[in-house]
Amino acid sequence: MQDDKTGGVPIRTVKSFLSKIPSVVTGTDIVQWLMKNLSIEDPVEAIHLGSLIAAQGYIFPISDHVLTMKDDGTFYRFQAPYFWPSNCWEPENTDYAIYLCKRTMQNKARLELADYEAENLARLQRAFARKWEFIFMQAEAQVKYKDKTERKILDSQERAFWDVHRPVPGCVNTTEMDIRKCRRLKNPQKVKKSVYGVTEESQSQSPVHIPSQPIRKTTKEDIRKQITFLNAQIDRHCLKMSKVAESLIAYTEQYVEYDPLIMPAEPSNPWISDDITLWDIEMSKEPSQQRVKRWGFSFDEVLKDQVGRDQFRRFLESEFSSENLRFWLAVQDLKKQPLQDVAKRVEEIWQEFLAPGAPSAINLDSHSYEITSQNVKDGGRYTFEDAQEHIYKLMKSDSYARFLRSNAYQDLLLAKKKVSLGRAGLPFLALLTLACCLLLESNENIIPWVLFIFSFLPSLLYLLPLHGKTSRIVTTPAHPQGPGCSILSPCPHNLDLRVLPTAGSVTKY
Repeated sequence: MQDDKTGGVPIRTVKSFLSKIPSVVTGTDIVQWLMKNLSIEDPVEAIHLGSLIAAQGYIFPISDHVLTMKDDGTFYRFQAPYFWPSNCWEPENTDYAIYLCKRTMQNKARLELADYEAENLARLQRAFARKWEFIFMQAEAQVKYKDKTERKILDSQERAFWDVHRPVPGCVNTTEMDIRKCRRLKNPQKVKKSVYGVTEESQSQSPVHIPSQPIRKTTKEDIRKQITFLNAQIDRHCLKMSKVAESLIAYTEQYVEYDPLIMPAEPSNPWISDDITLWDIEMSKEPSQQRVKRWGFSFDEVLKDQVGRDQFRRFLESEFSSENLRFWLAVQDLKKQPLQDVAKRVEEIWQEFLAPGAPSAINLDSHSYEITSQNVKDGGRYTFEDAQEHIYKLMKSDSYARFLRSNAYQDLLLAKKKVSLGRAGLPFLALLTLACCLLLESNENIIPWVLFIFSFLPSLLYLLPLHGKTSRIVTTPAHPQGPGCSILSPCPHNLDLRVLPTAGSVTKY
């Protein structure tokens, strides 16, 4: 590409106002050469390939720190082979400091430091305060250099070199090693070497760049350590991928009915549908069966749910151990307190749960109590971390298991939705009434049939919801046109149930 005699990109000197720009090519020339010689049909692909070459520093714009390719009249230069990344450069911070010093010594607009370079120079000056005089002398010696044209080309090539190894903030660092690859393989050819022949005596603490450790030969002791490490890795307990997959599948299947993206929410959202069951459930303060079932998945599910915590607290009160849950909740609340209230809240928790003679003393082991006692002297949000963890494990392994086996939890879990009278009772009564009317109209013996039909009344009575109120069987007085009969009259629903008519008063349908 660089050889003009064998069909490369034409390199020329461009004249501008009162000056000349030597050895440049345009971005359009480079893109056209790539499309022609690499059989690229799409200009976008050619620009992308040119940008990758420029990002490595083989081609660079002469007036921009951002190394990218543009298909226009922007001027580019080819990098000198000495500065190619293929030479496995890893320049030191001393070299970068010398380069920035040289830039500041030359009063030229094209060599003026950018903002990020000025910040880097200030950091390096603080890091190398003891040897800054030596760095300044090196920069001063290199400034007195050769003719103007050669100096201009070398300055741009040197700037492009540092744009690759100390890129503009926000640009990709193409020379940065992937830490995962570094752990697997160290490149023996990547050796730290100085650009200007200056060696760095000690490790620099500059935030600009952290140099890697020098590579040394592997010794027998290193091999023994590696063997010991590998043997320890073999003895480690490792989970098989099949077991991990089974665990993930089981977790997904367990929570699939609670995922609204997979399963429709029950009850439905009242803001989307016309069903207000969700609001009725919230008003009743009775947890749904699905919600109660989730408490059995893990102890964390109980603690995350407000109703679950209330039910668990009632159970602990029946066992006279509710102070454990109250302590755990108090510590959780402590972590959310403003900083000015933390010390006061720490003292309150200590006096209530842990101090000698505390009204709600909790059971801690000696080790956790000793650590907590030391932490209270300098109270903070995490003063009771060890005690909280101990109480959490105690509730999870002991109280939580008994809570799941308790009658209170089992009653909530096995609760069924009651069938409402409006949906089940009325159709059943209507069918009974219609059947009686049809039988009374016929001339057959109806007594066995009436007895058979009214044998279902106890079952109907069982289905009627009471809702906290009593229903009663009302016996009406004798009908003017026939014998008296008993009908079911639940008071809360104000149902108007007619008395079964006699044979003489049946209306034909």
